This record gives sequence, C-alpha cells and structure tokens, in this order.
Amino acid sequence: MKLESREREQHIITGAENKNREVLIEMDRMQDASEVVYYDRTGVPLYIRENRLSCYPDMKAECHWHEDIELIHILEGIMAYRINGEQILLEQGDSLLVNARQMHYGFSHCRRECRFICILFHPKLLTENRMLYKELVRPVIDDSGMEYIRFPAADKIGQEIGRMQLEILKKKEEDALYYELEAVSILQRMWVMLLREYRLAELHPEIHKDENLVLQRKMMDFIFQHYQEKISLDDIAKSAHVGRSKCCALFRQYLQDSPIDFLNQYRLKVCRELLLGTDKSVTEIALGCGFNQLSYFSSQFVRFTGCTPREYRAKRIKRQM
Repeated sequence: MKLESREREQHIITGAENKNREVLIEMDRMQDASEVVYYDRTGVPLYIRENRLSCYPDMKAECHWHEDIELIHILEGIMAYRINGEQILLEQGDSLLVNARQMHYGFSHCRRECRFICILFHPKLLTENRMLYKELVRPVIDDSGMEYIRFPAADKIGQEIGRMQLEILKKKEEDALYYELEAVSILQRMWVMLLREYRLAELHPEIHKDENLVLQRKMMDFIFQHYQEKISLDDIAKSAHVGRSKCCALFRQYLQDSPIDFLNQYRLKVCRELLLGTDKSVTEIALGCGFNQLSYFSSQFVRFTGCTPREYRAKRIKRQM
C-alpha cells in the first residue's frame, strides 16, 4: 500500500547504546517469534537507542516482530531494510516508521557501517483515553495494509520526523528524570502530524490476517522450539501444513533465506551465546544445538561468522579484557 503526502509520494515500508564500545547485540524472542523488547525501564514500554550495525552479528538484525511501533533514523551510512518481504534502502537523513506486528529487520548494505537511532514504543503510550485510542490509534495499527512509511530526508515531513527523533534521543541523554514524559509528548505530536498528513485514521482497517505471514511465523516458531532436534525441510513445511516448495518460497519472500539456512543461523546464534556464556566444550555446544556432525558445524560456523568456534570464543574474551 502507498500513501501520498502533500509534497511528494511517500513509500510505505516498515522497522540499540554503544557509541564508543563494541558490544555484540543478540535478540531474544518469544515462542511466537516476537522479539522480547528490553525497554529502558520496566513498566514503561519505551526503548530509545543510538547504535551501529557493526554491533549486530554479521551486521544484520534477526527477522522479528513486536507489538510496538518502531522508528528508525539514519545518522550516517546506508541501511537495507526488509518489511514483510519487501526491501528498501535508507540513506543518511532518512527515517522509517514500522507499524506494529510487521515482520522486519535491518542489515548492512554492501557490508558498510551504519549509525542510526532506534525508538520503539507501545501504541498505548499515545493515549489512555479509550475513545481517542479507538478513533485515532487503533484504526492505524489494525490496518493490515499500513505496514510502514518511509520518510526521505529531502522532504519537509521527513526532516521533521528526523528532528523529532533526534530531540527524543537528546532528551534521554540530558534529562534522565523527565525524559520519558517528554519523549511521549514528542511522539504524540508526531502522531498528530502523521494523522493530518496521511489521513491515517480515515483508512479502513482490514481485519483479516495475511495468511502467508501467519504460516511463516508458524514455521519460525517450530524452528525456535525444535532447533536442538534433528529436523528436516519436510518437518519445517509440515509445521505449517504446506508443501516443501511453498515453505521455501515463503522463507525467500520474508527472510531472503532458505529454511535450512535460517535453521542453521538460529542454531549458530545459540552456539555463539553458549561459547561466550558457558565453559562447555565446542563439541558439547554443537551437539546440544542440533549439529550432529562436527565438521559440518565448523564449516557452517566459519561460513556465517568468518572464524572458527574456538577463534570466536578467544576473540570475544580478548575484547572483554
């Protein structure tokens, strides 16, 4: 779906504090593949970070979804972004709004660094008034066609959206006591501006779910629950009651990966965590994560991380010293 601003066409697409230190960011997920969002403070569904793609394994966030609305603003560099299988490029100064419940992830374009702001907030932060929420918030987040909005840096509204995100980040950095209230106030002003610019509340929400997206989540859920076991392409496909060809097509559409590559990447994510967080041997970790052949495990580890398991453990220990 595409919406038009008063100035030029805007493309609908979808949606981290480590300025001076190298920190590896790993995402945690619930069993339904939704991301566990670690908010700035428990009880306040608000997450504000400045980060770099180099802080993510292989300069790529894992594909995920959440109930929060996500805002991205590019400070330096270029970020590639995929939302529900569609890919866009975000350049310096561009911003992006990802609606709730969209499958999305960002990754490095041509292995280049990117510095960006990421803000997540639950829609209920916009208002606690039931009537206002029903009339001005719920229609937007329930509209299955409203996946994302890209705000080019060249557009006036894009510049304002970017300025607001910078203001929110600055409030957090300068005013630890009151920044949450100020951030919510800025987000409310941003929401009103978007409602007026895109007439979002006048869209007619489509209540039906994207069936392919539901199937994809089921298959990812199956992998997250059974990665330690010996599972095949047929097993993954059967978990969503689809054939092998449709299973592969859905993984290509939403993740740009094969089901087996996604399975191996998830297994390797768990392996990386165990290499850093436990004293288990490489063999124990490999077997415990579903790799029955050590030679295959080693080749896959090198393929996805660029080093052997022992080198990975040694490098991370050295960096932490």
